[in-house]
Formats: sequence, C-alpha cells, structure tokens
Amino acid sequence: MIPCVLALATLTLSACSSAAPTPEGGSSTVSGVAGGKGGVGGSGTASAPPSALTPEAYKAELDGRRKPMADAIDALAGARGVKTLGQRVSKAEETLSGAAEELAALAPPDAVRAQHQQYVTSLQDFAAALGSTGGKVGARDLCSSSAVLTDLNDKLKALDEAGENLQRAGDYPADVVDVKAGRKQTRRLGNGSFVRKGSLGGRSSLEIDNGATRDAVVTVMRGGSKAFSVYVRRKATYKVKGVRDGTYKIYFTHGVDWDGKSKAFTRECSFERFQKSVTFKTTVTATQIRWHDWRVTLHAISGGNARTSDVDPDSFPS
Repeated sequence: MIPCVLALATLTLSACSSAAPTPEGGSSTVSGVAGGKGGVGGSGTASAPPSALTPEAYKAELDGRRKPMADAIDALAGARGVKTLGQRVSKAEETLSGAAEELAALAPPDAVRAQHQQYVTSLQDFAAALGSTGGKVGARDLCSSSAVLTDLNDKLKALDEAGENLQRAGDYPADVVDVKAGRKQTRRLGNGSFVRKGSLGGRSSLEIDNGATRDAVVTVMRGGSKAFSVYVRRKATYKVKGVRDGTYKIYFTHGVDWDGKSKAFTRECSFERFQKSVTFKTTVTATQIRWHDWRVTLHAISGGNARTSDVDPDSFPS
C-alpha cells in the first residue's frame, strides 16, 4: 500500500479599505456594519428555542424508537455465523445512530433534560462503538456475537444505565438493552479432543501437525457426511487412528477461544480447506495387508505439496 498525504492549502482572504479621494469642498465618509454583532445600524434576529414537549408527547417519541433499537441489539446478540454477525452489527449501528440523531433534536420536559442528554450521548457512543466493532468482525478479529458483546461491554452498560435513569425519572420507555456481555475468555480443548468422533474402525491414520500460532479444529468430510472433527492445539500434533477407506476432503479452522456450545472460535478465526482430496485404501493379498497413511500440516512448510484455499464461513462444515 502506498501511503498518500493530502495537503490542504488554506487560502486566507484579507480585506483592506482606503478612503475615497475627498471631493473638493467635501469630506470622506465611511459607512457599513462590521463584525456582524449588531453594531450601529445593524440588526439581526435569533430563532426561539423549541418548546419543551409534554411528558405524554415525549413518551410517544421515545416509544416509537424503543422497539427498533431493542430489536436490533437482540438480533445482534442472536447472530449465528460470521457473515450474519457483520450484517447485524451494521444494522444495529444504522438504527441506533439514526435514533440518536432524531432524539437529539427533541426538547424534552424540563424535569428530565439531564437524563435525556445522558441517554442521547450514550446512544451516540454506542453507535460509534458498533462502527469500530463492525470493522473487527470484517477482519475476523471477532467471530461470534458473544465476542462482539464483550467488546462493546462498557458502552453497553452505559446505555443500559442511561435508559434506566430516564425510565425511573418518569416511567419513560427508554429500556433498549436486555442482553448481558460476558467476560473475555480463552477457552481451549485438550489436544486430540474430538469435537465429533464419528465412525473409526479402519487401518489407516491421519497425522495432523499444527505448527501455527493458534489452535485448530480439523474436520474431515466423506462426501456430504462429516467423518470426524478433532481439536489440535497450536504447536502440537495429533494422529487420528482407525480412518476407514475412502476419499476425504479436509477442512480446518484456526482461532482463539473455543465456544463448545456453538462449536466455533470466537476470536481471530480463519476458515480453509486443502484443495486436493486424500484417499485411504487398504489392499489385502494372500501374504500381506497394505494401507495408506496421511500426514498434513496446517502451516506453510518448505517443500509442501498441498495447497489450501479460503472457505466462506457460511460454507464451512458446522
């Protein structure tokens, strides 16, 4: 990438004046209004501030915006899949920033002016944080709704508190947060733990070498069926024994913090597969039995002969 510098040249306009030549027998005169602050001969008008809404009218304004905001936050919290998560973060940002702009233009009842301002500021801050978080989802730094909520925790709490304060001040409908963020975690399975074991009873083996800096889950597919999924920690190896004969496709995902419930990494996730399939075959003769073993590495190595390609998260075997 080539950095670009945009230089902004500021043009300063200077005004000068000089007295006109004095006519014979006359005198020079200068007239006008300077400064724009109502000097001699100047006049101006100021628009009156809007009248404060009645409590009933203010409640109606809040109520019309509460449900769309609450629904957007709930939808974000319930997102499944990285692509869906990114879409719902963007939608929540759009919904809350629009509501904040509209509410900021209102004149609330005098009794709740401070609470109203706190609420609007919290909405604006939360919408801005959603924009930043959306970038992290796009970069796959955050990969689950739980990770997104944790990233937004401070702004989420501030918005929840501001809504509760406004509601307590006069039963105003400002409660848009009903989700909680958990603490940041780094959960891991033991090396060689099966996420799905499937049917193993063959003679072949698949050795997996994960020399990467993040843990991985390797999923082996036979046709449209999942044969097994196994967890391999970073800088570790594991050999799956008893692989049955057949042709398999090998997928793998790297990441941080394994969520056992959703069976996915919540942070720093990537999704790949080996372009070529591997075939396990057992040959039995009168004197011997031969079978194929395979070894794969989940990191680049010198002399490696198996290419990988990225996989759309929505197409990755769940």
